[in-house]
Amino acid sequence: MIFNFKNKTFVLICLIFLGIFNRYYSQTNAQEFKTGADQPEIYLPLLKNKTIGIVTNQTGLLKDKTHLVDFLVKNNVSIKAIFAPEHGFRGDADAGEKVKNGVDTKTGIPIISLYGNNKKPKPEQLKGMDLVIFDIQDVGVRFYTYISTLTYLMEAGAENNVEIMVLDRPNPHDGYIDGPVLKKKWESFVGMHEVPVVYGLTIGEYGKMVNGEKWLKNGVQAQYTLIPLKNYFKNKRYPISEKPSPNLPNDKAINLYPSLCFFEGTQVSVGRGTDFPFQIYGSPWTKNLPYQFTPKPNYGAKDPFLNGLMCYGENLSNYPEPLRELNLEWLLKAYKNYKNPQQDFFLKNLFFDKLAGSDELRKQIIAGKSLKEIKASWKSDLEKFSKIRSKYVIYKN
Repeated sequence: MIFNFKNKTFVLICLIFLGIFNRYYSQTNAQEFKTGADQPEIYLPLLKNKTIGIVTNQTGLLKDKTHLVDFLVKNNVSIKAIFAPEHGFRGDADAGEKVKNGVDTKTGIPIISLYGNNKKPKPEQLKGMDLVIFDIQDVGVRFYTYISTLTYLMEAGAENNVEIMVLDRPNPHDGYIDGPVLKKKWESFVGMHEVPVVYGLTIGEYGKMVNGEKWLKNGVQAQYTLIPLKNYFKNKRYPISEKPSPNLPNDKAINLYPSLCFFEGTQVSVGRGTDFPFQIYGSPWTKNLPYQFTPKPNYGAKDPFLNGLMCYGENLSNYPEPLRELNLEWLLKAYKNYKNPQQDFFLKNLFFDKLAGSDELRKQIIAGKSLKEIKASWKSDLEKFSKIRSKYVIYKN
């Protein structure tokens, strides 16, 4: 190839640009991202000569896949008890399944369930503890119950003079807020606070908000220590080292979860008992929809909803773009295609209202409101929450 002056100038400019880019890229990579758990140089000195408890599950891993409990034992930290959230310490219990007390076979440390009848640590369970660590990978969605477990833990800590330390982890739905804001009347374990479905805070930031807004019972405030993420940016997406629960097996399911979980309050399956939980939806009564599947018992779904029945719906496992908003199109489509004179689309226990945070969304769907009208109705509440949220954001976009 023959180069003239213009060619050489162009090549020179490209080389200079490439050099600048490589230098910037190297500097960016040098700023290594770290979870709270991967910064023991910060939290180990704070645990010295203290007796602790720890709320964690299968996601409480360091970068090298060592479990935090094993790491703390190796570093001679005195752990009196492990507290297990929904799905258990090993993360293999079904959604809603009772989690039993027990003993960790590897370390001999007692395991106390915080799911079922005992969602809040009792005074006798905290007796002798100076501090409780909370280290769980959350998914940043209001009805995912780990933030409720954190709330009860903070409340118990405040009432019993026990410090709470949160080792922060990324939020796979960080950097935006969306969905209806919960109304106080509909508070439950799948929604304890007046926040939208997607609230755009890490679990560490969320704990700060609960404490700062005095949302704990009787306005008590916990002694709250946050070990923040290092080199974390809210609009960037970070890989999750271990699935947070049996039916969120991959990034696609996690991304679709806030939009599809509303189906849990309806006669429509979200794929529990298949290879694509929270990546498909369907029912025997939506026969106009193209995809077919039959839920069957499997790991994480011992008796799945609509077990053994042919369901018709949609397969979203290849949905092209990661969502950064709630998509209600699938919910509205399923409602319009639902044809069963024997059963209403919504479950009789109105669990749908608990998930939505009030009865407004259900009534809007029944009234035939458009997607645009429904989303417009959230605007005022989202603006109010945004002002509260802004006080507790500690990471840059």
